[in-house]
Amino acid sequence: MKSKAKKIQKTKAAAPKPKLKDKLKKALSLSGISKKQVFKRPGRAAGRPPVAQEQGIPLQDMKVEQAKFYTGVVGQPMYQKSVMAELEHKELAWRYGEDILVLQIRDPWWAHAYWDISGSTLERLHKELGHSFGDGRWHLRSYDVSFINFNGTNAHRFFDTSIDVDAGNWYLNFGSPGTSWCVDLGLLLPGGRFVTVLRSNTVSLPLDSPSWVTDEEWMIPEDEFRKLYGMSVGLGPNVSSPVGKLWQERLKRDVSSRGIASMGVSSPVKKGQVKLPFWLVVDCELIVYGATEPDAHVTVQGKPIKLRKDGTFTLRFALPDGRQDIPVVAKSAKIDETRTITPVVTRKTTRNPS
Repeated sequence: MKSKAKKIQKTKAAAPKPKLKDKLKKALSLSGISKKQVFKRPGRAAGRPPVAQEQGIPLQDMKVEQAKFYTGVVGQPMYQKSVMAELEHKELAWRYGEDILVLQIRDPWWAHAYWDISGSTLERLHKELGHSFGDGRWHLRSYDVSFINFNGTNAHRFFDTSIDVDAGNWYLNFGSPGTSWCVDLGLLLPGGRFVTVLRSNTVSLPLDSPSWVTDEEWMIPEDEFRKLYGMSVGLGPNVSSPVGKLWQERLKRDVSSRGIASMGVSSPVKKGQVKLPFWLVVDCELIVYGATEPDAHVTVQGKPIKLRKDGTFTLRFALPDGRQDIPVVAKSAKIDETRTITPVVTRKTTRNPS
C-alpha cells in the first residue's frame, strides 16, 4: 500500500501546470463572457455614425475642410533636396568691382545713396595720395544744385556727411523739399582738402505740398469751344444772345490784336451762308521760378515778391515778341550779401500766310 501511495504522489507531482491561456479560457467560460468580446480591437461601436455625422457635418464637407491643411507630400525627392542644398550655399556678390554712385529719392526730405568702388580706383588713389590716403576720412559731400547746371564749383551750398565706406549705402537728410541735389563720394584729408572719387546723378526732391504751378485757363480748341457753348458751324444764328456776345468778345480779343483780318462777326448771318477763312492763333507765356532763404528780400524786375514758407517762388509773364530782361535780386536778411541772376529771353515770331 505504501509503495502504491508513493507512486500516485509521484504521478501527481509530474502533472504539468495549467497555462495562463487555459486559465483565462476557463474563467471566461465560468463568467459567460465570450472570447470575441475580450479580444476585440478598440474602435467605433457597431452601427455608430462617424464623428462628423454626429456633429451634423456632411462627410464630404469634412474632407474639404481637411484638404485646406494639406500641404503636399512631406518628403521631397532626392534630386529636389540636392538642388535646394546647392542654392542655399550660393550668395549674391557683395561687391561687383565697378565705380558707381547712385542717388535716389525716398521722400521730400530724404534720399538714399549707394556706391561701389573698384580695386583699381583705390590703388590709383593710394598712389596719388601716398601716406595721406590712410589719414583721410570718407565723406559724402552733398551739393544744392537747384536751378543751375552744376559744374562742381557753383553749388548754392554743400554739407559733408561722415560715412563708413564699407557700408555701401547711406541715407541723407536734405530737409529741403523741391530742391535738387548731387553727391560726391570722396576723402576729406586732415588739411581740409576734399578729394572726389565718385560723383552721383542729380535728383530733384518732390514738394511736400501741392504744386504751385496752376493753369488759369484750360487750352480748348476753338471748335470744341463752340460745341461747349452750343454753337454750330460758323458763328451760328444767335450771335445776339449772351453766349454769342461772349464768343464775339473772345474772338475779337484773340484775333484782332494779332493782326488777323476781320471776319465779319459783327452782323448776324445765317447758318452756312458765310464760311470763316482758315485761321491760326499762337501765343506764349513765360514761367520764372526759383528759391532762396525763406527770410530773404527778393525783387523781380525791380518789384518785390512774396516768398513761400520754404523760400520758393513762381511768377508768370506774358511773352511778346522781342527781348525781355528779368533781373532777380535776392538780399540776405542776416548778412550784408546780395545775389543777382538775370534770365534773358528773346521771342521772334514768324508768320507765313501761304
